[in-house]
Amino acid sequence: MELAILAFPFSALILGLIDIAIIVAVLLLVGCVILWVASLLSFAIPAMVQKLYIVVVALIALYYLVGLLFGVVPVPGFFR
Repeated sequence: MELAILAFPFSALILGLIDIAIIVAVLLLVGCVILWVASLLSFAIPAMVQKLYIVVVALIALYYLVGLLFGVVPVPGFFR
């Protein structure tokens, strides 16, 4: 039984990386809006919570990146 080697086009890799960058940018923008609204309401969000949010966004990006590179988890919009 032979292992099938899937040809992964370079353009799909670039588009997948752009998709991941868009997802990260949107998540960070959501975090900034939440922080802005909280500051308007005079509600301070601790620095540790802000750092934890950035770590969670980085883990989501890593999850999508590994899925993209290994073809395990498709990035939305690809492999259809």
